[in-house]
Amino acid sequence: MTSAPTRTSTVPLAEARGRYTSGRGYLAACTLGLPTIDTIAAMRADTEVWARGDACASRYGETVERVRSGYADLVNVTPERVAIGSQTSVMAGMVAASIPDGAEVVLPRGDFSSMVFPFLAQAHRGVTVRQVALADLAESLSENTWLVAFSLVQSATGTLADTDAIRAAALTTNTFTLCDTTQAAGWMPVDASLFDATICHSYKWLGAPRGVAFFTVNDAFALELHPINAGWYAGDDLWASCYGPAMTLAPTARRFDVSPAWPAWVGAEPAIDMFCSIDMAEVRAHCIGLGNALCDRLDLPRLDQAIISWPDADGRDLARLTAAQITASGRAGRARVAFHLFNDDDDVNLAVAALRP
Repeated sequence: MTSAPTRTSTVPLAEARGRYTSGRGYLAACTLGLPTIDTIAAMRADTEVWARGDACASRYGETVERVRSGYADLVNVTPERVAIGSQTSVMAGMVAASIPDGAEVVLPRGDFSSMVFPFLAQAHRGVTVRQVALADLAESLSENTWLVAFSLVQSATGTLADTDAIRAAALTTNTFTLCDTTQAAGWMPVDASLFDATICHSYKWLGAPRGVAFFTVNDAFALELHPINAGWYAGDDLWASCYGPAMTLAPTARRFDVSPAWPAWVGAEPAIDMFCSIDMAEVRAHCIGLGNALCDRLDLPRLDQAIISWPDADGRDLARLTAAQITASGRAGRARVAFHLFNDDDDVNLAVAALRP
């Protein structure tokens, strides 16, 4: 898989790990990330400002723009290519609504529903959705395929998509690419410039509050999209876009913006700043090292993944983890754990003790 350029670290990994107040036994970053002390402090301070009546819409807007720029830097695009929103499904829905009538979309079977349902919902227009095995995604594209949409890391299994093969096939068949990086950004390098568009909700591995999501898009694909969620925040001049009847949208990806839930973006700023300041290759090595250590102890094949899952149809293993006060999850008939910055070898030991008493 092609990876993003290595980021120059300004904050050592050990220091970044020390910015969390908890995390022992928390193996669920793939479900809900944990905030750093800086995010907690920022949100508390903002609540006090709001309570005093001193909150200011324009200052919130400045925060949003700083976060937009920080995220752009994190995923190797320019801020002009980043739109902001609140949910993956809303952004995927905008893309889905822009698909030409009767066109074909190819998806990996078993992907997260926010990357599936918006496309299935276009059946009334004759849009055809083919769902294939993730491993077969690249070879399943044809000249009839308008869009291939997939998660870089599969939510249920942690499996990484073969982006090199998918991109090569898409180039050959003139197929647009949409990649959901929600389960990738924050634990591994991500280069959004490799795809026509990407979506990322930052409340998991990036540790931002829920309601902070990003959409990156290149110029060619942007011309194919309809800004169906356009509101005042998508206007070229925000404060001149509060009322009709005319509509003048931003010429950049901002025309796809959805009005932000301001307090969430206050918490997102220190979260995104931290991940911009550390070497994501080091974070990846830390996370997959713990994942591989668990695989070794459970006699599972090494996967080089931050998310480790295994069959658990009756939920017995998940119940054992929960009984040991370990926060994990169950998805698609599998037990699922995730290792992030705040985890270490002690968390591996706790999980093994719960599963192999």
